Amino acid sequence: MTNYQDVDRYFTDQLVKEDPSLKELLADNLKEGLPAHDVSPSQGKFLALLTKIAKAERVLEIGTLGGYSTLWFASALPIHGKIVTLEYSAQHARVARDHFKNNPLAHKIELIEGAAADTLQHLIDRHTEPFDLIFIDADKENNSLYLELSLQLAKVGTIIIGDNVVRHGEVLNEDSPDGRVQGVRSFIHDLSTSPHLDSTALETVGLKGYDGFTISLVNSTPHH
Repeated sequence: MTNYQDVDRYFTDQLVKEDPSLKELLADNLKEGLPAHDVSPSQGKFLALLTKIAKAERVLEIGTLGGYSTLWFASALPIHGKIVTLEYSAQHARVARDHFKNNPLAHKIELIEGAAADTLQHLIDRHTEPFDLIFIDADKENNSLYLELSLQLAKVGTIIIGDNVVRHGEVLNEDSPDGRVQGVRSFIHDLSTSPHLDSTALETVGLKGYDGFTISLVNSTPHH
């Protein structure tokens, strides 16, 4: 067992105090055959704290999976707050809906099934109220597209987080044949050159191994 995983468990036990229903959710995901791509408990708590620090009332999540991170966000929203979560896979959406339906936070959650690019464009076309925080955690190949569309659903002060950007260090490999790595590299390039964003990236170790995330603050929005 790698030491940093034990350290992560220690912090989780001491500080996160994960809701038992979230542990059950992860066990059910496993039973349903969903990939173990959820954020870790400490990362979930981090997202919840960030939501509270930002005083976010509207959150957009791209990539629901079984709804683990969705519920962390929902737990941090005010009573009238809302998280819109997008999921491409019909199976993942079904599992997530099952997890939400009997949860006391269900009234804060709207799950939209379908290709995220289509859904995002639909939200733009409907002139949806801007979001305070956007979490990009879906197919990495489309990260740049999701960022472009997300900016049209943001306002000055919106926080945009991109998950799983280190790829165990493969993000450095410009010749990688992995489309996910190339998607992340394109995403990082777009963050670095965008006149609308102020960004950084943090590497993480823990239960999820060696990875990391980007965090960006929207300082202006594109005309659309």
